[in-house]
Amino acid sequence: MKKSSFFWLATTAVFLFAQGCSSSTQPSSSAMTIHLISTGWQFRNVADSTWLPASVPGTVHTDLLQNGVIEDPFYRTNERDLQWIDKADWEYATTFEATPEVLAKKNCLLVFNGLDTYADVYLNDQLLLKSDNFFRSWEADAKPLLRAGSNNLRIYFHSPIKIGLEKLETLGYPLPASNDQSVIGGLGDKQVSIFTRKPGYHFGWDWGPRLVTSGIWQPIELKAWDDLRITDLFFQQISVSEENAMLKAHFSVEATGNFPASFQVREGEKVLATVIQQVKEGLQEMVVDIEIPHPKRWWTKELGEPYLYELTGAISIDNKTVDEKTHSIGLRTLRIVQKPDEKGSSFFVELNGVPVFCKGANYIPNDVFIPRVTDAQYENLIASAVAANMNMLRVWGGGFYEKDLFYDLCDQNGILVWQDFMFACSMYPGDKDFLENVRQEAMENVRRLRNHPSIALWCGNNENDVAWAQFDENRGWGWKQQYTKKQRAQIWKGYEKVFHEMLPMVVEANAPGTFYWPSSPYEGLGKHATENSTSGDIHYWGVWHGEHPFSEFRTHIGRFMSEYGFQSFPEFSTVKKYTIPEDWDIESEVMAAHQRSGIGNLRIRSYMEQHYQVPARFEDQLYVGQLLQAEAIKEAIEAHRIAMPYCMGSLYWQINDCWPVASWSGMDYYQNWKALHYAVKKAFEPVLLAAQLDSSALKVYGVSDLREDQALTLHVDLLDFEGNQRTSWDKEITLRSQTASLLDSLDLASLFAKGDPTQSVLHLRLLENGADRSTTLVYFLPPKDLNLPLTPNVQVEMTTRDGQYELVLRTEKLARNVYLQWEGAEGFFSENYFDLLPGEERKVTFSPKGKGLLPEEGDLRVKTLVDTY
Repeated sequence: MKKSSFFWLATTAVFLFAQGCSSSTQPSSSAMTIHLISTGWQFRNVADSTWLPASVPGTVHTDLLQNGVIEDPFYRTNERDLQWIDKADWEYATTFEATPEVLAKKNCLLVFNGLDTYADVYLNDQLLLKSDNFFRSWEADAKPLLRAGSNNLRIYFHSPIKIGLEKLETLGYPLPASNDQSVIGGLGDKQVSIFTRKPGYHFGWDWGPRLVTSGIWQPIELKAWDDLRITDLFFQQISVSEENAMLKAHFSVEATGNFPASFQVREGEKVLATVIQQVKEGLQEMVVDIEIPHPKRWWTKELGEPYLYELTGAISIDNKTVDEKTHSIGLRTLRIVQKPDEKGSSFFVELNGVPVFCKGANYIPNDVFIPRVTDAQYENLIASAVAANMNMLRVWGGGFYEKDLFYDLCDQNGILVWQDFMFACSMYPGDKDFLENVRQEAMENVRRLRNHPSIALWCGNNENDVAWAQFDENRGWGWKQQYTKKQRAQIWKGYEKVFHEMLPMVVEANAPGTFYWPSSPYEGLGKHATENSTSGDIHYWGVWHGEHPFSEFRTHIGRFMSEYGFQSFPEFSTVKKYTIPEDWDIESEVMAAHQRSGIGNLRIRSYMEQHYQVPARFEDQLYVGQLLQAEAIKEAIEAHRIAMPYCMGSLYWQINDCWPVASWSGMDYYQNWKALHYAVKKAFEPVLLAAQLDSSALKVYGVSDLREDQALTLHVDLLDFEGNQRTSWDKEITLRSQTASLLDSLDLASLFAKGDPTQSVLHLRLLENGADRSTTLVYFLPPKDLNLPLTPNVQVEMTTRDGQYELVLRTEKLARNVYLQWEGAEGFFSENYFDLLPGEERKVTFSPKGKGLLPEEGDLRVKTLVDTY
């Protein structure tokens, strides 16, 4: 039995009656009970009779690891030896008690919040349901099969590879799936990821391993209730203004009889509305109108407070609550503005009538093994996004629809979410069963997420449109040319059915007014996005894949930059966790195995040669690689923000990793900030001072996300690397709100007449009443061509306070890219990889991870760029 689904329609109550509705009945006023079935689980390979302890939620891989059957899949090249796991069938089993109180209820449901993926569920040896979609929840009527006392629950997981191969054979031809690492999986060119509705990245990606999981990835619940339950509660915002907010609370209800019930909405203890409705047997929807006078609105962080109302919808019978649900609601208006202009068409978020420049990153799952991601890891990731001045994350379409906690944290912290449906870099089947499975998946997840104020838009897929390129025979990734005319028509028909018909209908029906975007990147109907599109969004990969210089970030700017990036290695402490010393070479087998973009490590080295003196030591190559990545993305972000309001979004690829790897991430698998994340924190500040060099001038720009103009002072210092001032001046400026402004254009010849460009730095500051509002340092040459002081003599003073170290750093001469690391200790530095000027005093805090003693003072390591020479 699959989970029931039904659409919300219009703004009136819709009743879906079960056949043979009974006459009025005397209801019970007892409340629903929920019991987790999480203990006593065992699992086995179906080909083996040995049962082993299992964790639920969990995966086969992590259960095998916990039992010592396999070694760490992330260590060295162990991944290759574990490809047998996805070819086997697996079985999980436990027993649970059904108490008399549960059995006395009129309804008993077993709810499976996440099964991965093809599963047959048996209760007391009777088939209860079959599942075939990782992204859906499943429920079944368990009452006929439950018995007093002990009950046996058994779940048989079929190999997703075996079923995928069967589906491939049935279709008769392969479908494109560029990142499916079938060769590593021992399948040759038989790519089967597209046939199974589970996370695409489990089959490998150009930043992730191929570890195709099975298991119970979300909790299992036994729900018992009598006459009525709330299956869903949707707070639809009809209008929001300074004066009032008008909402409709849509109660989706299942009842076993006909009787009156009280429907109430309250904020905390304050009752907002109560109505009495006659409930009828079956599924139905009841609507309660709500008005909130003088509402506090939800904003992104830089524009205001992300205020949330905690609203509860409760249903009572005979003055006793039988069921209730609570959601945190942010009152706001949000639309995506696409307004034609002389260059094309705009594409930006308008929040409560205010244009928002979206600053952030693409987000992937935090682990290949999703159930082991802790709440603390989610909290740290969102806190890191907030600390880096981000206001948007894009949940990318090759992962999964994230857990509720992720969206709750985004709501609480004023982070917008660009939400992809789970399709990426592939074409998919178009048969009836596949389409219906996708429709149910989409309905469930749109309904689950529609109360979150953070959801800015739904996007159909990642890059499928530009990869296939239906409307231009000479464009795309070479996919369509592999097929016959008939096959091409069949594949495209399925694409249009899903992304241009089904998904927009699901969004509009279940989250009315929410913006839907068919693909990313996308320019418009019948068009395909390019690196120079003047409408829609752009993925620009000329830097990195195309080997373009960093300066090309300035010339390939669209209305919304939803992907661009540059790779780096993780820090040495991370690399040491998956390597041994003989692996410490960027071209070693193990380092190559933890680099899934085939060109990756040598591409990093190639760019490094253009900008830096390439270090000889492996550890130093990791460090300089991070500096290189930070410089690339800093240049991109500044170019995008300088182009404001033409460009109104900058989301780099990517904020996080799913395993320890060389990748495009700004935080590694262990959530250590790379140099990139520190650079992004500064580049995304609400007020930004940025500069761009051309052949004859240095152009100085001010960028503001704030809603009011500011009167500021631009202060300019030209310094040599010893700290001597060569020239200095001030200029009074007005920084205009929510745009970029050219503040000054400085003649390079005049500057070079006062200071040697090989050993000079321009210190630019925006001052407000004498205090720094934004600062930046400008060097006139790449680091490899600068005559940096070889002995900057960085000095550190340490004090302890509240379980933290407080560091004060000073230097006698310019110290570039100061990198702090505590040997043998894990923790967080408030600043790192920074330049330190002579005479400057920089204060940094170090917070150790977890509780315990502070590391020894003598174990602090300070590295600067010249230490790699």
